Amino acid sequence: MTATVIDGKLMAEEIRGEVAEETRALTERSGITPGLAAVLVGSDPASAVYVRNKRRACDEAEMFSKTFELPEETTQEELIALVQELNTDSRFHGILVQLPLPPHIEEREVILAIDPDKDVDGMHPINGGRLLEGNPRFPPATPAGVQQMLVRTGNDPAGKHVVIVGRSNIVGKPLSVLLMQKAPGANATVTVCHTGTRDLAALTLQADIVVAAIGRPHALTADMVADGAVVIDVGINRVDDATRKSGYRLVGDVDYDAVAEKASAITPVPGGVGPMTIAMLLTNTLRAARFAAGESV
Repeated sequence: MTATVIDGKLMAEEIRGEVAEETRALTERSGITPGLAAVLVGSDPASAVYVRNKRRACDEAEMFSKTFELPEETTQEELIALVQELNTDSRFHGILVQLPLPPHIEEREVILAIDPDKDVDGMHPINGGRLLEGNPRFPPATPAGVQQMLVRTGNDPAGKHVVIVGRSNIVGKPLSVLLMQKAPGANATVTVCHTGTRDLAALTLQADIVVAAIGRPHALTADMVADGAVVIDVGINRVDDATRKSGYRLVGDVDYDAVAEKASAITPVPGGVGPMTIAMLLTNTLRAARFAAGESV
């Protein structure tokens, strides 16, 4: 068996096209153009690339966007003051503070400062509570992207056993809640594994769908995956590669070549979950603008 490759880049392009169409319709009927403010503190290269890609995606979706670039030495108080300004700026329906932040800034305090109705990354505790009760306003972008990848490829999680390896606040925890809801595109039986899990392979081998969000290259190996399972790789890791001009290449948390011989479908890295995260951020920004226009979503 050779797995079908789930092309996140192509799927994200389709979603961005759908968002652009809905954005035009919203602007025509309400005069409101969805706006996203992205805040970047410091000069982390990966973060800078990510924010630049988000800005380009906003342009393609005909949304208004602006990036606020702050120096590394920006204080927590200065950053929170900017966030509070953006909370009251009617041009912006979504606010994204790019993580990670410099070590002298407490991420949680900054997240708490974001207006929950503009928290399109779904990180504020109020939006976490909405997700938990089954009424999410802004489902976190990466989990929402994983869900869309499953549904749009005919791998609806309903009735399936989904094993998520990783319990982060960004992926593992919210994805588990999203997929266990009694709702379309969900209704799965979910097992969450982590560093304290004993005999991890015994659990992943039971899964119809495995989501790897471990943070270690090639941690999910072929002997940990059942024949015909669907494998979603959320990881993105740099490994040394002397054959590349950069000196490194990007790989996921899954031993891709070996697992692809057993799985029925698999996401690549890069080109899998990553582009979907940005597409779902745009979807959430559109939702925020529709709420601001007084529309029910």
